[in-house]
Amino acid sequence: MHKGGNLSCYFGSVKKEVKAEDYYSNVNTAIALGKVHVPIKHKQLASNYVLIKKIFGSSIASIPITNADRATLARHGFLPLENSSASQVNRQIEQLKAWANGGDILLAAYANELFEIRIKELKYLCLTVTSARSVEFKDGFKAFEKYVEYIAR
Repeated sequence: MHKGGNLSCYFGSVKKEVKAEDYYSNVNTAIALGKVHVPIKHKQLASNYVLIKKIFGSSIASIPITNADRATLARHGFLPLENSSASQVNRQIEQLKAWANGGDILLAAYANELFEIRIKELKYLCLTVTSARSVEFKDGFKAFEKYVEYIAR
């Protein structure tokens, strides 16, 4: 070796940097997010959704979310599920889990309310989205559905 040389040029960079956008962009990341610190209220809502889906083949409620629900989502910076990407939904899942598990009672109530709205959206989208229309939507609702199905186990 020569003095003052750069050792990295000999070995190259073996490690690949993982950016946050790449980490959150996978739909299956939602499953990894469901492994730790899932609030009990979220598990209850998820298990109710999955149970109804197993019994009836799909959700029985085909009612879209109300304008008040949309306003609540917007107030907290959340887009509707059909307009959300998988990375946005995965970040929101982590945020809701942090709020629900934190010490603030108000944030925990917001997290439970937002998760309940997301379940309503998922029920509606699963009934109304056909394979032809699924091209129009982003894959956020698929990531959220995988997360819900995983935590319901």
